[in-house]
Amino acid sequence: MKRTQQVIGQSGAFLDALERASRAAMLDRPVLVIGERGTGKELVAARLHHLSGRWDQPMVTMNCAALPETLIEAELFGHEAGAFTGASKARAGRFEEAHGGTLFLDELGTLSMAAQERLLRAVEYGEITRIGASRPIRVDVRIVAATNEHLPDRVDDHSFRADLLDRLSFEVVTLPPLRARRSDIPVLADFFGRRMAAELERDEWDGFTAEAMEAMLAYRWPGNVRELRNVVERSVYRWERGGAVGEVEFDPFASPYRPVTPNRTSVSSAPERLDGNASPVTAGDRDDVAACDVGPSDFKSRVAAFERELLTRALAEHRYNQRATAEALGLSYDQLRHALRRHDLIGAVA
Repeated sequence: MKRTQQVIGQSGAFLDALERASRAAMLDRPVLVIGERGTGKELVAARLHHLSGRWDQPMVTMNCAALPETLIEAELFGHEAGAFTGASKARAGRFEEAHGGTLFLDELGTLSMAAQERLLRAVEYGEITRIGASRPIRVDVRIVAATNEHLPDRVDDHSFRADLLDRLSFEVVTLPPLRARRSDIPVLADFFGRRMAAELERDEWDGFTAEAMEAMLAYRWPGNVRELRNVVERSVYRWERGGAVGEVEFDPFASPYRPVTPNRTSVSSAPERLDGNASPVTAGDRDDVAACDVGPSDFKSRVAAFERELLTRALAEHRYNQRATAEALGLSYDQLRHALRRHDLIGAVA
């Protein structure tokens, strides 16, 4: 089912970025959209097009990272018949397809230096030359480009052309990550949850419990809005008890039975904390290894025993207040509850 893409948010940082994009839309100049993965760069590019004077002309998208280097120039500029092996007939490139409209270049930083040089000519002179052709073609294209890299650093290490960056950065719209717009998390979660409930043909949407929402607010969201959408939709889909959704699983790969990659250090599947540090690595299920007092083979049981003692002591120190205990240990409330269940300590705080 195809879904309508919407730009949703109310935080000041996000609205400022949208305002900058909206003001730049009417100017027929290149715009560079910067942001981490999942922040909505494609949506902002579409907004730039639809608010521009080119709204009724084509918007053509090209993901520069999705093609091998040998084909990028052919995709951008087209080719004549016989220009290279497999080119049985002439083909227009993305620039020609976008004539009169907007060309959105996603993952701009992955372009090779050769492709950057030809792109520079197209931007500067408004003309392109198909591969295998001798005459240039005039094109009228507004370029919007996106990347998750800081391109001035790429210029400094000589992997991106400074003159191309100068021409593409008439305006730069930098999208804030979700962790910098936490007030948008409840709004986005409700939107995605309501939409998923409708897709599942559920009669009512009761939202999320306070604990579930607190866990989402505490999570760092390295995948930003795209990750939030996946987490919310998965949680709604799995929740079958009725009422507000009370469980949120951030890592769909979390399982005591997941395969172990050789020569790779095991890490916790718990959510990354807002301070940027990983949550404490915990042992596997306590039933895996019988507890022993000595010997190198009882590592898991020793770690589990230490973790249980740490939890017990922290609970006692904070008078069995779970939220205070979670904060002291650097865990979210949801993580603490998960650890308490694993060590059969729920009864101690009930």
